[in-house]
Amino acid sequence: MQRLIECVPNVSEGRRPEVIQAVASVVETVEGCKLLDVDPGKSTNRTVITFVGPPETVGEAAFRLIKKASELIDMSKHTGEHPRMGATDVCPFVPVAGVTMDECIDVARAVGERVGKELGIPGYFYESAAKRPERKNLAVCRQGQYEGLAKLATEDGAPDFGPAEFNDHAKKTGATAVGARDFLIAYNINLNTTSSRRANAIAFDIREAGRIKKRDGITGPAVLDDAGNPVRIPGSLKAVKGIGWYIEEYGIAQLSLNLTDIHVTPVHVAFDEASAKAQARGIRVTGSELVGLLPLRVLLDAADHYLRKQQRSLGISEAEKVKIAVKSLGLDDLAPFDAQKRVIEYIIADQGSAPLVGMTLTQFANTTSSEAPAPGGGSISAYAGALGAALTTMVGNLSAHKRGWDDRWEMFSQHAEQGLAFQNDLLALVDADTAAFDAIMAAYGMPKGTDAQKAKRHQAIQDATLNAIDIPLKVAQLAHDALPLAAAMAKNGNPNSVTDAGVGAMCLRTAVMGAVLNARINCGDLEDHAKAAEVQATCARLVASAQAQEADILRAVDEVMAK
Repeated sequence: MQRLIECVPNVSEGRRPEVIQAVASVVETVEGCKLLDVDPGKSTNRTVITFVGPPETVGEAAFRLIKKASELIDMSKHTGEHPRMGATDVCPFVPVAGVTMDECIDVARAVGERVGKELGIPGYFYESAAKRPERKNLAVCRQGQYEGLAKLATEDGAPDFGPAEFNDHAKKTGATAVGARDFLIAYNINLNTTSSRRANAIAFDIREAGRIKKRDGITGPAVLDDAGNPVRIPGSLKAVKGIGWYIEEYGIAQLSLNLTDIHVTPVHVAFDEASAKAQARGIRVTGSELVGLLPLRVLLDAADHYLRKQQRSLGISEAEKVKIAVKSLGLDDLAPFDAQKRVIEYIIADQGSAPLVGMTLTQFANTTSSEAPAPGGGSISAYAGALGAALTTMVGNLSAHKRGWDDRWEMFSQHAEQGLAFQNDLLALVDADTAAFDAIMAAYGMPKGTDAQKAKRHQAIQDATLNAIDIPLKVAQLAHDALPLAAAMAKNGNPNSVTDAGVGAMCLRTAVMGAVLNARINCGDLEDHAKAAEVQATCARLVASAQAQEADILRAVDEVMAK
């Protein structure tokens, strides 16, 4: 899985394309970081830049962007409609895939400290990165805007990083807020009405802020608390902001929602709640619309939610889950929804990173049978293991859906999910094994004209050899660990598919034995003899266990068939 953090810096320039381009272009000078979107606004004189990268390098890209903005934007000359206090006004880090909020906080704070020390720019940590509770709210950090930055020298306004004075340098750069927050989803829900007033009423029903309480319940003066403030009736969902509006382009009213924390209120929860509240008012939800880019987990979580409601197995492919999410949420109600252009992970995916797995079956077979030495037995073993895991997953799914077994669907769903995880891990190793072989060939091809070159080549060969052992060992271990799933499916799964479980077991055993052969032969070139002996012992253990498990599974298959 890719480990990705999204960074969404807002810079105080929306009118000079050459400046915007210069600031945004530094992102992709950092390895692993990809620029996704640049959205300038002339009236606000502000540009929202969106990029992603791994936690190891995304902070460096953000630092370079902040540095470039500070060089090209003079805040003493800036005007615009949007609140702002710095050349880079805000710089939030958002977990997208495979990372935690704590990791985003670490990145944010490291960037802030560098910005203060190396660039001399003052600033504040906000949202989850805040060091003072009141500064979780960005509005508190930005209070007074650029014109009020004399507060830097006060106790309340002292920055979290950078100089605590509004010096000549700060007058040009302003201050920057660096934060960590969850992914904010702009989400519109379509209604079968043209009434913006009724749409607004539904939005008030569900948004966290709810509505102001009126003395007669509907109109008239607001009910006030002891401090003289209006009393509010909270809505049903936390971390949701929203209004209702009429969209002339579509001829319908919508709920326009901002989901500010999708861990608290995911998209599918908002959709279901909106559907219930709309129905209570005699209105029907016809679909919905996700605005902008989104992380894959939004769709996968929605698919899992609706599969559970239907008591269907969750152990299905990612592509199928995306289809289910799109249909369940009605994301294609107003226009086609193309996940390849909307999901962050798909947009940045390296299409050439898995050339073998991306082939058709015929292409893969023809490539294997060609004169090229790779793919070879290692990749074939990994693929055999993936097919074995796929068969156990299939039996799990068929068992979960078997008539009369409704009370067992969840157990079989869990089996199918585990099988799918093995399948995906083994598929990834199909190309990894060929890449490991290619690395050995590349190491042998290194120059060896000088002693230094010989030493470097020798070390590269040893490193590549060790990797060419580790990859098939991973294949063997994964295939071995998947065999108990095949056993469970043969003994307890749908009896009509028992032979599929048996074939799956044979594929998994083949994967173990084939991968072991590749690991063992590469041990001959490994100079670390202790490591080589350890590998040989591991291989023997995996083979013996796999053969015993396969025999047990095939006996179970025979017993079921004999009934």
